[in-house]
Amino acid sequence: MGRIIAVANQKGGVGKTTTAINLAASLAEYQKNVLIIDMDPQGNTTSGFGVDKNELEHSLYDLITDNCTIQECILENVLFDTLSLIGSNVNLSGAEIELIDVERKEFILKDALDEIKDQYDFIVIDCPPSLSMLTVNALSAADTVLVPIQCEYYALEGLTQLLHTINLVKSRLNPDLEMEGVVFTMYDARTNLSLQVVENVKDNLQERVYKTIIPRNVRLAEAPSHGLPINLYDARSTGAEAYHQLAEEVINRE
Repeated sequence: MGRIIAVANQKGGVGKTTTAINLAASLAEYQKNVLIIDMDPQGNTTSGFGVDKNELEHSLYDLITDNCTIQECILENVLFDTLSLIGSNVNLSGAEIELIDVERKEFILKDALDEIKDQYDFIVIDCPPSLSMLTVNALSAADTVLVPIQCEYYALEGLTQLLHTINLVKSRLNPDLEMEGVVFTMYDARTNLSLQVVENVKDNLQERVYKTIIPRNVRLAEAPSHGLPINLYDARSTGAEAYHQLAEEVINRE
């Protein structure tokens, strides 16, 4: 049965979408059946896989507003034989308002995924950088939450807020929700600050922290503009190597 991982952090610019794209692509390269869901109205995960977000026949918005089935909005064989995508675009930003009077609105994604999750080894959800109804939907559907943290001074502040939200969802909506773990992104070995942030989070966090640390890497930053994950854009880069290692850790997680 598929493990559903929500990649979440309400702070923007922490490498969340980069992590969702490249973790999914690395898992697919390990021959795992992967579905990635773009839950962000910006649609960056969709375009990061070379899919035109404005030309989607059925997007996540259509699924959330009950205008199509989940099977109808899955794009199969996206860059890899074992990778499927549910894409998004700016239409999704209107979903919040449309869901106001809907019953069980927190469980729309969960109910849809229950139909298909057995077809996949991993389902990766890229959450929007806010604690919105879309994020609540993702957390209600997920088994675990993977939190990318940028190696910068305010990293812990955003994390505390997110952990509070995760605990709220766990107590009210999804008692089985667990922390997948924290992964450090944008690590710059040349600065003492990066090292201090890593040590600080490890000291203050009782949660699992992944051994893999994602470095600042020019090739990693360039890849999305080519519509490719890093393992197809530059397989020899330090970024590609790091996400391979992260995928291994995720696969081997007990």
